[in-house]
Amino acid sequence: MARRDPLEVANALHRAAIRLLRTVRVADNETGVSAPKLSALSVLTFGGPQSLTSLARAEQVTLATMSKLVSDLEAEGLVAKRVDREDKRGLRIEVTAKGRALMEEGRKRRLARLNKLIAKLSREERAQLADAAEIMMRIAE
Repeated sequence: MARRDPLEVANALHRAAIRLLRTVRVADNETGVSAPKLSALSVLTFGGPQSLTSLARAEQVTLATMSKLVSDLEAEGLVAKRVDREDKRGLRIEVTAKGRALMEEGRKRRLARLNKLIAKLSREERAQLADAAEIMMRIAE
């Protein structure tokens, strides 16, 4: 592979990441939960309980938008608001067992879809993809 300009690589990576996400995200339609709600639920499921402020920051939305999403998720029984143990005036949003089960099933469906696609690759391509995934995680930190 020829050497590439960092901006060229960044552009190709960006395009590929978005297309791959869209490809596996199709599995999320089966949940009946909107993409923004699933994204917030994912942060809570895999990142642990959060304040409304930190959840809004993680999702890059306003507090008002996140407050509405959390209220909807709470009404659906997917999250619960708890008093913050460290700051009794604050609230922590945490995933419920129902929310965790929904996210874990969704993750299994996305991984199954991705696995089918990766299984079609040659052994060498899978090795390259594994190396690329490690590099992507490193630059994401």
